[in-house]
Amino acid sequence: MTRPRLAALALAVASVLAGCSPTFNWREVPIGKDGVVALLPCKPDRATRALPLGAEAVTVDMAGCETGGATFAVAHAVAGSPLQAEGWIRAWRAATRSQLAGAPATEAAAVLPRAAATPAPVRLDTPEAEGAAAAKALHVLWFAQQRPDGVSLYQATVIGKPSSADALPTFFEGLRVP
Repeated sequence: MTRPRLAALALAVASVLAGCSPTFNWREVPIGKDGVVALLPCKPDRATRALPLGAEAVTVDMAGCETGGATFAVAHAVAGSPLQAEGWIRAWRAATRSQLAGAPATEAAAVLPRAAATPAPVRLDTPEAEGAAAAKALHVLWFAQQRPDGVSLYQATVIGKPSSADALPTFFEGLRVP
């Protein structure tokens, strides 16, 4: 085979392989230590930070990644009691709403199989705003899981408008509570 033909073949193979690299490469990712699994569209980065929830600074573990025009993340914290969990979820929701700077938002009860009834799952959605300085769309689901020693709290978030219409439902429907 001549060099030009070999180079053309190599270029063709590289083009085909690049086409096989999907933007949304969904994978199951464990969140916390209680068996909750999220479906994320890319390899997640993980971090831990202190988040102010009401009068307390709470340790929150996060797993998230960015692909297809959006950021996908799940945060996890552990409350010592259902009462503390209710207070933290209220503070988490209020902190999120305060960052919206008056942008329209819809907040409603949500359903997630096997999630705790208290605090109940809640979903918040904002539309994508128009213009150069526009806010990105925000979609958040808060839910809880009962533990023998307290309550695990979760916040699943998508920021931005994913390039695939299936990405939002795949992400939120991919959350599994054991």
